[in-house]
Amino acid sequence: MNLLSRRKLINQIALTLSMLAMAFGLFWLAWILYTVLHLGLAGLSLDIFTKMTPPPGAADGGLLNALAGSGLLVVVSTLVGTPLGILVGVYLAEYGRTSWLGNTTRYVNDLLLSAPSIVIGLFVWIVVVSRMGTYSGWAGILALSLIMIPVVVRTTENMLQLVPNTLREAAYALGAPKRKVIMSVTLRAAKSGVVTGLLLAIARIAGETAPLLFTALSNPFWSVDLGKPIANLPVTINSFAMSPFVEWQQIAWAGVLVMTACVLTLNVIARIFFRQEQSH
Repeated sequence: MNLLSRRKLINQIALTLSMLAMAFGLFWLAWILYTVLHLGLAGLSLDIFTKMTPPPGAADGGLLNALAGSGLLVVVSTLVGTPLGILVGVYLAEYGRTSWLGNTTRYVNDLLLSAPSIVIGLFVWIVVVSRMGTYSGWAGILALSLIMIPVVVRTTENMLQLVPNTLREAAYALGAPKRKVIMSVTLRAAKSGVVTGLLLAIARIAGETAPLLFTALSNPFWSVDLGKPIANLPVTINSFAMSPFVEWQQIAWAGVLVMTACVLTLNVIARIFFRQEQSH
């Protein structure tokens, strides 16, 4: 067998293994989506969006308080984590590419990016919840923000590094200061990629359960007081799915369907933004 034939054989084997791996992953994804749709649609109704979580054994109920609590936690976490993540990403890409502070920050950010969410939840429980003596929405927001910030930092830095230096040099040649170049040139050129990272970060924190078990916990009643335990969809789904009540299990599957639809929608929107960034 000559060298060319050997390379073609190796390429064919690698391609076949890659296709099999893709098929294996798609098989389980399709099975998961089928299960979520099959069981989720059975429990999905208007009551899910209009009624509170039911007491044990109740015939009807919904997830209104959990949906509202999750929405509040995600929105506030996004408002906290987005500016910090973008600012750190801008520093790493524009000021600290080779400095010791930039390298240290980048290393710490990578550690946070790979840290298990339950570890972050335990950390916030030790630092905040145990000292305050109560679970709270603010503790949950802190945990979700710590999960969100590294994603935004990494994406912002990568997108800014993809901006050609010729754009920066052209702006400097016109006499623009560095802060103006960053705000009006580099960030504007990378805005689609930054938004993509933000949407992916939101999609990640929207379904986190472990950090909220140690921080926000849950609340069976309507509450938007962030100083107290607050209802949220992931913890409610976990509690209802593990219960022996069929009604609660149906509501849990309906909640899984709603959460999956929201996360998939955010991921699709993020892919659209990323494709627009690549086309430019």
